[in-house]
Amino acid sequence: MSELNLKPESIRQEAIALRRDLHRHPELGFEEVRTSGIVSTYLNDMGLTISTGIGKTGVVGVLEGEPGGGHVLVRVDMDALPIQEETGAEYASENPGVMHACGHDGHTTIGLMAAKLLSEKRNRFQGKISFVFQPAEEGLGGARAMMDDGLLSTRPERALALHLWNQSPVGQVAITSGPVLASSDAFMIKIDGKGGHGAVPHLANDVIVAACQMVSAFQTVTSRSVDPMKTAVLSVGRISSGQAANVLPERAELTGTIRTYDLEVRDLVIRRMNEIGAGIAQAMGATFAMEITGGTPPVVNDPEVTRIAHTSAERMFGSQNVDAGHRIMASEDMALILEKIPGCYIFLGSANKDKGLDFPHHHPRFDFDEEALILGAGLLAQVAVDCLE
Repeated sequence: MSELNLKPESIRQEAIALRRDLHRHPELGFEEVRTSGIVSTYLNDMGLTISTGIGKTGVVGVLEGEPGGGHVLVRVDMDALPIQEETGAEYASENPGVMHACGHDGHTTIGLMAAKLLSEKRNRFQGKISFVFQPAEEGLGGARAMMDDGLLSTRPERALALHLWNQSPVGQVAITSGPVLASSDAFMIKIDGKGGHGAVPHLANDVIVAACQMVSAFQTVTSRSVDPMKTAVLSVGRISSGQAANVLPERAELTGTIRTYDLEVRDLVIRRMNEIGAGIAQAMGATFAMEITGGTPPVVNDPEVTRIAHTSAERMFGSQNVDAGHRIMASEDMALILEKIPGCYIFLGSANKDKGLDFPHHHPRFDFDEEALILGAGLLAQVAVDCLE
């Protein structure tokens, strides 16, 4: 581990001011024009080689150290969510209906501050670091768009990402080998039958009843078809059918999500849903069709890169503050990059219950302790250099 004496405390005021400015002006996926402009200006002022318009609004800044060494990719996301902010903070969103409710304003700040810290130490390490500022992480395919535009053509050897985590207090870190985030697939089911009058249901095929039976039966997929030692989530998030109280509709639709850590389990869940849905539909005289969209794989941390990151974090935070067993069923398109490059996805605690900064991600009152900005910048910079070696 290189001792670079990074002094992240020196960027405290700059980091807080930048984060609050980004928070006031959130932008949705592929609309991060202002944010990308700020990122480009910062990186240019640091002397990095900049590429813009990668994946529409993505930015890449390459920091060159001394000759030799490796090439590490550091990815941070920039987009906000379509949520009306309710924090009441002095730096609350000025864009109605749009909010940084997942901490990406913090991620952008951490990435820029890590680049700043390392740009001042570029003669102290060998190799290069590509700082990737990704648009549209929130389900719109920003990582794939950047990859389609040649993001990985320079062949980085290792990859890193960091996410603030408001379920853990500020100052704690989670760095876990293997799968840490789940795959994500959305499903749309259409059930078609013969409609009719609600007073004479025997002359119709009640697709609403069929849909309700499917929702109940689908719960047996995870409880009875999936190995209990493995993990899967199957959730129906919307049922849509009918327009009148006394009319039996001809179509019902179900939409929802499937989450797994294992692609074989994913295939099993989809197969069983098709079998159960088709069986219920046939028994009730209806037809069944299911479409799967999304297809984000699980985020899987490479054992060696994880070991390096874990060692760096223990030295910086103390072993008592580094968790090696943290996994959640959320998903992230960083998974696409980690399919191609061995890397590590790090969770950094950002909550402060005493300050009321512990609402969950994607909540209209989400906010985090800005101390995490300083800790995150130092950690990301140090791990990046350690991975170069």
